[in-house]
Order: sequence, then structure tokens, then C-alpha cells
Amino acid sequence: MTAGMIIIGIVGAALALAVILGIKIVPQGENDVVERLGRYHRTLRPGLNFIVPFIDSVVARVSMKEQVLDIAGQEVITKDNVVIIANAVAFIQVAHPDRAIYGIEDYELGIVNLVQTTLRSIIGEIELDAALSSRDEIRARLKAGISDNIADWGIVLKNVEIQDIRPSATMQQAMEEQAAAERRRRATVTAADGEKQAAILEAEGKLEAARREAEAKVALAEADRKAIRLVGSAIGEQALPAHFLVAGRYVKAMEALGASENAKTILLPADLLAAVQGLLGKEKG
Repeated sequence: MTAGMIIIGIVGAALALAVILGIKIVPQGENDVVERLGRYHRTLRPGLNFIVPFIDSVVARVSMKEQVLDIAGQEVITKDNVVIIANAVAFIQVAHPDRAIYGIEDYELGIVNLVQTTLRSIIGEIELDAALSSRDEIRARLKAGISDNIADWGIVLKNVEIQDIRPSATMQQAMEEQAAAERRRRATVTAADGEKQAAILEAEGKLEAARREAEAKVALAEADRKAIRLVGSAIGEQALPAHFLVAGRYVKAMEALGASENAKTILLPADLLAAVQGLLGKEKG
């Protein structure tokens, strides 16, 4: 084999190697970042691409798909000094691979830390009740707060969601104890109000009964007074009818007294007529 053939073989092998090294096939959904002599040169799109061997080099392959970043839970202090646990999830997509590579060392780590610090800042400005009930507002403020920052890294924030906001274990126990104490207080107040209303109703009932009893006695006395007046007007000076009426009531009273279980001995006046006359205020004729 002559020297010329050897040289030709070496040149052919070098050319074949250069062609092989110069061919770059980029998968769908990814981009390659190419440097030329240490400086950013261009970005290779999906498909068949060619670079200059030994001068150009692929320094990074960047996924252009939408990515999901899980933001781990962290302790956050609210405006009213309550410790809560908050975590989130961010949906991002690389729009400019060169910025994502050269703009920050690790864009995923940077976004995670940016979301955590922004979330702490937002929750620190609101109280516990608002933090637990205003997830949409917190999410909107969080998205607005980090979108512009990560845009400088060539990344688009598709969405960010608050996965969970809950009080810490210590705070949950304190809230449960507070809720139990509040329920006991309400039960005590309700029972006291019930007893108060019952006492008021009972007193009003007694008052109404006493009033009606008094009215009944007055009405009965008035009736007796009128009856006596009518009887007195009717009998005039005739004592016998009056004696008969009074004696009748007297006998009925004695019968009722005799029927009582507590009555053992009943004494009747010897002169019943004199007794009746005494009741009528007349002397025996």
C-alpha cells in the first residue's frame, strides 16, 4: 500500500467522522443549545440538524414540554401570627432554551424557591381566616408575582395552584380546643336562657293566677254583698225567712265539716235560733 493511499484513507475516515459528528437528530419536544467556540451559537429544533464538528458543540438539551413542579409544603406565618402549612404546584414551559440555560444555573430550583418566597410574602400580609378562604386570590397574586421574574429566564408560567393551606398541628389542636370551649359556652348560655325563660313564665303564671284569684274573690264578695242587700230588702223586718236562710247555710257548713276526715268532734250551739239571730245582728224575740 502506497503512502498516497494511506493519506487518502485517513482523509476519508476523517471526513466520515466529521459527517457523523456533524449530524444531530433532535427528538420531538426537545431543543438542543449549541455553542461555537464557547459562545452561544444557535438552538437546534426537532429533526435532522447539522453542526460544524470540533467547532460547534451541543451543551444542553432542553425539554419544551409543559412541566409540573411540586412546591413542597412549608410553614408560613400569617398577619395575625398563626403558623400554617402551605404548598403549591406550578405548571411551566420553556419558551427560550438559551435563556433557560444561560439566564439561571437551575431554572427548576429557581422557580421552586421563587414560588415559596412569594407565597410566604403573600400569606404574611393576610390573616388566618382570609388565608383559609381566599385561595383564588392568593393564587392570582402568586401567579402575577412570579410570571415576570421567570419570563427573564425564557420560561412561561402556564398556571399555579394552591394545593393545600392548613393550620399547623399545634394550631389545629388549639383551634379544636377553642371550638370545644365555644360550644360549651354556647350550651351554658342556652341552658341559662332556658332556665331564665322558664322562671319568667312560671312567675308570670303565678302572678296571673293570683290576679285572677283576687278578681274572683272580689267578684264573689261583690256578689255576696248584692245578694245580702237583696235578701235584706226582700225580708225587711221579717226574721223568720232570714233565720231559715242562715240556718240552711249553717247546717250545710256543719255537714261539710262533719264529712272531713280531720274532724273528730263537732260542737253545735244549744240554742241554734239564738246563734242565727246573733249572726243576723238581731236579738231573740
